[in-house]
Amino acid sequence: MAEQRVEWKTHISEQLKLRDRVQRHTFEEIVHQYNRLLEKSDLQVVLSERYQTDKYEAQRGHESSPADLGRSDILQQEMAQMRIRHQEELTELHKKRGELAQSVIELNNQIQQKDKEIQMNEARMLEFQQQIFSLEGDCRDLKSSLQDLERANQTLKDEYDALQITFSALEEKLRKTSEDNQELVSRWMAEKAQEANRLNAENEKDSRRRQAKLQKELADAAKEPLPIEPDDDIEVLTEDGGKGGEGETPLSRPLSRASSKKTSQQPPGGLLDSISNIFGRRRSANSFSMSPDNSEPLSGLCAEVRIPSTALHAFEAHDGEVNAVKFSPGSRLLATGGMDRRVKLWEVVAGRCESKGALTGSNAGITSIEFDSAGSYLLAASNDFASRIWTVDDFRLRHTLTGHSGKVLSARFLLDNARIVSGSYDRTLKLWDLRSKVCMKTVFAGSSCNDIVCTEQCVMSGHFDKKVRFWDIRAESIVRELELMGRVTSLDLNHDRTELLTCSRDDLLKIIDLRTNTIRQTFSAQGFKCGADWTRVTFSPDGSYVAGGSADGALYIWNVLTGKVDRTLDKNHNSAINSVSWSPSGTYVISVEKGSRAILWSDL
Repeated sequence: MAEQRVEWKTHISEQLKLRDRVQRHTFEEIVHQYNRLLEKSDLQVVLSERYQTDKYEAQRGHESSPADLGRSDILQQEMAQMRIRHQEELTELHKKRGELAQSVIELNNQIQQKDKEIQMNEARMLEFQQQIFSLEGDCRDLKSSLQDLERANQTLKDEYDALQITFSALEEKLRKTSEDNQELVSRWMAEKAQEANRLNAENEKDSRRRQAKLQKELADAAKEPLPIEPDDDIEVLTEDGGKGGEGETPLSRPLSRASSKKTSQQPPGGLLDSISNIFGRRRSANSFSMSPDNSEPLSGLCAEVRIPSTALHAFEAHDGEVNAVKFSPGSRLLATGGMDRRVKLWEVVAGRCESKGALTGSNAGITSIEFDSAGSYLLAASNDFASRIWTVDDFRLRHTLTGHSGKVLSARFLLDNARIVSGSYDRTLKLWDLRSKVCMKTVFAGSSCNDIVCTEQCVMSGHFDKKVRFWDIRAESIVRELELMGRVTSLDLNHDRTELLTCSRDDLLKIIDLRTNTIRQTFSAQGFKCGADWTRVTFSPDGSYVAGGSADGALYIWNVLTGKVDRTLDKNHNSAINSVSWSPSGTYVISVEKGSRAILWSDL
């Protein structure tokens, strides 16, 4: 630091000496001219005194002689000329002095400006020196931090090497354990196969014994005559009895011994099949009977559709917006899904919804809900790019299907309940196999998919680009497209899957006849407005009515036959209705809103 101070002081001293040498040359000329001026001024004073003396002597000589007067005139003329020359030189010297004085002033101003620049440069040099000191301190701190990081990095590297060695050992142990496990599984499978073979052999022996005993009993029974009473309701089935026309009546005459003998001569297997067919038909005829205490029809049966007129129960369904709602096939349970990442199950008891529990596991809001045809499993789509399946009885999460790169907005079971289709904001549809838990097919739709419905071999999807697309599952291709006037928000099929209900953001509901590919009916109402891109509407179980919720919280019921509004319920919801579901029994309608409420409706 001392060397730096000596260097800049030496530099300033050299600059000052250089300025002295440069500027002294200019001032030397001024001093030289000034000295000449002083010399001439002194000479003029001397001459003036001499001229005065000569003049005085000339005046005295004029009095003495004319020759002296002539010489005196000549001297006076010379003196006058010399005075004029001296005066001109003096004027020129004054002019030169003025110019030199102006130069001195300008040079002084330049000197002052240079002094200011020197001061500014010195101040900047001090500032730069301070910055240098600060940067040197930062550099030392960074070097210290770098050393610390290098030490930490070396420590982490050592730990990583140790963990890598441990991992290798554990991996080898896992490999050996897997081999042992595989061997144990193979042995266990072999034991199970042997046990199954033993059980099959025993069951086969037992079955042969029972079959022989039954054949013996049937042969003994066939030997005895068996008259048929006229009021007996058992129908005798022949091989082509099921193909008879509607006008044919079952035979009611008694069986003769001959016919009994013919019957006894039939192969035992055919006789057993005939008996099983008789009792099988009688069981199937009575399979839909209900106990007197159970007033709710079973899945797939609709005793009577009731047009809702009264809010039976309004309740807080979720902590936040409720996006989806669906009745189970038996109409006893309903499920709601909301932005609180939960699916909640409710039991409908005496016109009220009682909480049964919550299905957890989703990492984002629920967008759609679907029961399988038996009501045993529940499928929900979520905003976390996944679809999930729970069992309804024990609330357990069974499957999580991930693969979409955007929000999954809809997911539906196919009719076989072994596959599902999901549609996403990433503009793709995916077909999943629940047995292998893998995605079987991925189809690029070209637009965000808002809702899906399925038939046996066809998937119908509603999209953001205002189109309804019909997909052939086997060919992975679009069969046809139908463009509406607004973004499609909802799709629903009637019970026999021949008509498709759509809802779009142009505030219109339409029914499309799938047999003729034409729009059969269009529904609208004054005040009805579709509130969101995921607003869901629904058919009644018998397909006679359509229900949909509006952005102002009103529930509209349209008559499919007339196309007119049958009923408007507008006094219970406080915000836009997101979804509506009609119970398969036709008794209840449930609606959910952007708030946290759900309302159960009926005409009770």
